[in-house]
Amino acid sequence: MVKQAHWLLLRNPDHLKTEQQIRLDDVLAANQSLMTVYVMKAQLKALWTATTAWDWRRAWKQWMAHAQQSRIPALIQFARRLSGYWRGIVSRVRWPMHTGQLEGINNKIKVIKRMAYGYRDSDYFFMKIKAAFPGNP
Repeated sequence: MVKQAHWLLLRNPDHLKTEQQIRLDDVLAANQSLMTVYVMKAQLKALWTATTAWDWRRAWKQWMAHAQQSRIPALIQFARRLSGYWRGIVSRVRWPMHTGQLEGINNKIKVIKRMAYGYRDSDYFFMKIKAAFPGNP
């Protein structure tokens, strides 16, 4: 029953049709552990909407406590592995920077690197990079 509902579990609940939502509810009612993981997935997704780092940290600690209380080994292991990245995630909340901006910066540095072929020292190369992005320390 769960194998056939695999895509229902992965889809955004807002995009499910009525009959799909009923089927998902039946699958979740049949398996308590699956229901717990499904709810935890939704809570983890909601962490990305935190407005401040303190809100995120508070919600993160609550999510970690729920993961431990679930007594589901795979969920506990996932939470442990994810806990090593909390500082980077909080940095994303504090300073939201989209990957498009990072890709643009990386591309500009690559162009400078191609043009820098033959520079005698790396100090000049880094000065060129700093000059390309004025206003950044």
